[in-house]
Amino acid sequence: QVQLVESGGGLVQAGGSLKLSCVASRLTFSSVTMGWFRQAPGKEREFVATINYSGTSTYYTDSVKGRFTISRDNAKNTVYLQMKSLKPEDTAVYYCAATNLRSIVKSTTLYDYWGQGTQVTVSS
Repeated sequence: QVQLVESGGGLVQAGGSLKLSCVASRLTFSSVTMGWFRQAPGKEREFVATINYSGTSTYYTDSVKGRFTISRDNAKNTVYLQMKSLKPEDTAVYYCAATNLRSIVKSTTLYDYWGQGTQVTVSS
């Protein structure tokens, strides 16, 4: 059974940084596109960033462009989300996800596997 395990969340002050990691197992990691999503209390899960299977293409939602960077290490079966200049509105549970589609994918409905999430809280 495919497993995605996120880590790296926590409490940080506005303007601070965090780096999330997501380790995948029981899938051919180098063949899947990976994404990061987030869900704030009372809101729907929303797309944050995605990276294609080879790491050559990335895409971000407008609100995080220039602040967040998605990357992957296929040798370690790991995808990362480096978050800088964090704002209180970035507070949410962050999820990583994998899709067997090999292109950039932004829709939650097109992802096949999901992690359990890691909490990120940004204080003002």
